[in-house]
Parts: sequence; C-alpha cells; structure tokens
Amino acid sequence: MTSGLWELVLKGVWTTVQLLFFSALLGAAVSFMVGIARSHRLRVVRFLAGFYTEVFRGTSALVMIFWVFFVLPVAFGWQLVPMWAGTLALGLTYGAYGSEIVRGALSAVDPAQQEGGIALSFTPWQRLRLILLPQAVPEMIPPFSNLLIELLKGTALVSITGMGDLTFSANLVRLALQESAEIYTYILFIYFVIAFLLTRVMRGLEKKLKAGVGKKPDRKTRAPEPVVIEGVR
Repeated sequence: MTSGLWELVLKGVWTTVQLLFFSALLGAAVSFMVGIARSHRLRVVRFLAGFYTEVFRGTSALVMIFWVFFVLPVAFGWQLVPMWAGTLALGLTYGAYGSEIVRGALSAVDPAQQEGGIALSFTPWQRLRLILLPQAVPEMIPPFSNLLIELLKGTALVSITGMGDLTFSANLVRLALQESAEIYTYILFIYFVIAFLLTRVMRGLEKKLKAGVGKKPDRKTRAPEPVVIEGVR
C-alpha cells in the first residue's frame, strides 16, 4: 500500500480507539449505576433497572446504532455526529451487559460482611463504598475484560453510518486497491494487537486491585508451639 493509504488506515485506528474509549467510559458508568440499582432496597428501582437491562440486552447493537443515528433525529430533533451516536448506542448496549457483572459481583460478597456494616451503624452508601465495592470490584475485572474486547469488536458496526473507523477505512482501501485478502489480513492483525494490549492492561489492573488479598503466609513464620498442661493428656 502507498503511504497515503496507510495514513487513511492509521486515521481509522485512531477513530476506533477514541470510540472505544468513550463507549467504555459510558458503558462503565451505566454498568455501575444500573448494577447497583438492581440491588436497591426499593422494588421500583430494581424494576426499572431490570427493565433497562432486559431491553438493551434483548436488542441488536447494530439496530440500536441505526435507531440512534437515523430515528432519533426524526423523533426528537437531536442530530448526533457519528462519533457520539456510536458512543451512545454502544455504551448503553454494552452497559446493560456490564450491569449484570456488577450485580453478580455484589451479590457474591458474603452476607456477613453486609451484616457487619449494619452492626457498625453504617449507612447503605457507606456499606457499599467501604465494604461491598472493595471486595466486588476485583472480581469484576476478568468479565469486564472480556466485555471490553467485545466492545472493541463492536466498534466495527459504526462503519455503516459512514464513520471513518478502522473497518470503514479498510473498505475504502480495498476499493482503491481491489485487493481484499491483504488489507483485511492487516485489519485483523491490528484488531488483535489492540485487543492483546487491552488484555494486558486489564490483567495488570486486576493484580493491582487484588494485591494483598489472599497472600500466602510468610515462610519464615512458624506455627506456635502447642501448650502442654501438666496432668492433662
């Protein structure tokens, strides 16, 4: 490929990275808000959070992008640029999946921990911030890592709106060169590299959050000697 075509591909990579970043931020915010709401003491809050989750998990991300980009302007008069339309559609869709990760991790915390917070007269917010989240967040990292990779691959869907992401740029290069095998092989490799780097970052974050949890006892530490009482066998 010529330098001009490579420049087009690199611009597509940058657009994809930006879309991934903004969508991940929105998705993470939605995941925690909805996931925590799924565990709320008020039934109406749990119902609304569950309704949101079921709606966005049960609809296609591709159709949601179509709806936000083409239907939203007609219905409400809000015309979003492709970047923000893609961010909104992907963030809300993948945030619904992430909310189940948050809900499951919070539910997995030992109920005795919650009871201990109640015994200490902690407010619900204090119990969530000081007891539940510090124990639940490290357990969320592996499934969130998988979801982030899925989000990366999902960014390719925005190419249907004419947004110059990596997939859209690759298609332009394919039309220019009339060569599919070479360009799409390059694109597959680029997606793999980005996904691999994301996996390394998430694993490093998981190790940092779990630091000090479940450590093995020091080898130099010896078990205390048994106490022998005379006359007792």
